[in-house]
Amino acid sequence: MQNDTGQDIKAEKLHSDPLSWVEKYADYLYGFAMSRLRDEEVAKDLVQDTFLAGLQQAERFKGNSNEKTWLTAILKNKIADFYRKRSSGGLKELKEKDAVQEQQDFFDADTGHWNEKYRPQAFGLEVDNPLLMKELGAILNGCLSKLPGLWFSVFSMKHLDDLASELICSELKLTSANFWVIMHRTKLNLRACLQKNWN
Repeated sequence: MQNDTGQDIKAEKLHSDPLSWVEKYADYLYGFAMSRLRDEEVAKDLVQDTFLAGLQQAERFKGNSNEKTWLTAILKNKIADFYRKRSSGGLKELKEKDAVQEQQDFFDADTGHWNEKYRPQAFGLEVDNPLLMKELGAILNGCLSKLPGLWFSVFSMKHLDDLASELICSELKLTSANFWVIMHRTKLNLRACLQKNWN
């Protein structure tokens, strides 16, 4: 298929200009990394590593997605590698039945919702009030920033990136039991933090 100038559109789509990447994508990739890492230096390093990996793999770019999506996928892998390295040996192996029991104490096995006894207190939040929503967002971000790095990574991969649990376990080299314990403890931590800081 050809465009108005007679050039092959497929060849045009495959053209990638690494010299423009920093100008076009650095801010976006840095923001993406910061939202998952909360560490400026690490975020900057991983964005640089992403550009370097993109240069090294430029001939593999097929044009099936746009450059931004492709570079973001590389960055996601870099972030997963970062947490994988940090988490190795950082969480003791837990027996599956212990993890399941800990989950069942607090959450319904079918729905994943809180069991009645442990359900968070109502915030009394007016969802149509943008000022209150902004304040709650700031408090939630503060609570998320207090999580251990691995917990934050697991939580963000699950709830920001909407990745399947099995994929997260594979990426971070976690057992299913460890994953669910991390998710459980993260939810408890966030609940306690929100209830403490939201008046």
